Amino acid sequence: MPIEIVFETHALSEDNERGIATGWLPGRLCDQGRANAADMGRRRRDDGIAAVFTSDLHRAAETAEIAFGDTDIPILYDWRLRECNFGTRNGSPGAEVKKDRLDYCDRPYPDGESHEQAIARVVGFLADLPSRWTGRRVMLIGHLATYRALEHVTTGLTVRELVAADFEWQAQGWEYRLA
Repeated sequence: MPIEIVFETHALSEDNERGIATGWLPGRLCDQGRANAADMGRRRRDDGIAAVFTSDLHRAAETAEIAFGDTDIPILYDWRLRECNFGTRNGSPGAEVKKDRLDYCDRPYPDGESHEQAIARVVGFLADLPSRWTGRRVMLIGHLATYRALEHVTTGLTVRELVAADFEWQAQGWEYRLA
């Protein structure tokens, strides 16, 4: 039986508003982000979700806590759902990180990781899901690296293709089925 996955990115952060590539820095939700997280909770609480898995970075954990903290749905934190570690470029302007991102598909950012390593980390998390969640519907709250890993596993697109593609945020998130 497949696992149904609902994926949503963390809600809007202060760094998102300022155009900063937060990477492995914690980040904080802005006022609009906290409202978005509350909306996510109202939209998803009665959606048949058995558990919420979230990145342990503050902006994702804060999203999960606002959305589901007052429900019986368990929130499970996993570092493998983190964004790509941009190393010395964590906290840099997003436009700068985006400009040469293809240079770091298989080569790590200085003191960080490559996009390939970040996607492999999330794929490892996904490989562990069947041990307990087969036939269930779970939610992941993460980052662009989480999205890319889900797309990689479900579509077969290469890391380079995924990193080259422009990301388009979806207010209602994405749905996947893992066999």
